[in-house]
Amino acid sequence: MIGGLLIEQHHGKDYVLCPFRRKWVRLTPEEEVRQRFLQVLVTQYGYPASRVAVEAILSSGQRADAVVYSKQLLPVILIEFKAPSVPLTGRTLDQAAVYNRMLRVPLLVLHNGVQTVVARVKDKEIEFLTDLPVYGNDN
Repeated sequence: MIGGLLIEQHHGKDYVLCPFRRKWVRLTPEEEVRQRFLQVLVTQYGYPASRVAVEAILSSGQRADAVVYSKQLLPVILIEFKAPSVPLTGRTLDQAAVYNRMLRVPLLVLHNGVQTVVARVKDKEIEFLTDLPVYGNDN
């Protein structure tokens, strides 16, 4: 276990146990960012792990990095992860916005392990927030 992540080697490559998908996945820089952020989402912000879908398949066939669902099982947060070497730019936000046309979530989160951007989407307007709401306070 390294920094709270369960890591093993398979065929000379590192794999991390993804508790959300209940399987071992290749440990890439982006995957490490995803696993660490989702741990924080559950432990510090109180989001139930059972409400987090990783690699959620959208109606277009594309995959969202993670989607968080409300108590009513409605999508409320769309999360886009990038490796630490990939800066969060308007293009990253545009990618999340394209996915959000299908989901229509009120919160978009972009995270690369170095920076986090949280944006509230309402009536086609975007308001940037300083932090993610604690579970139950906004969903």
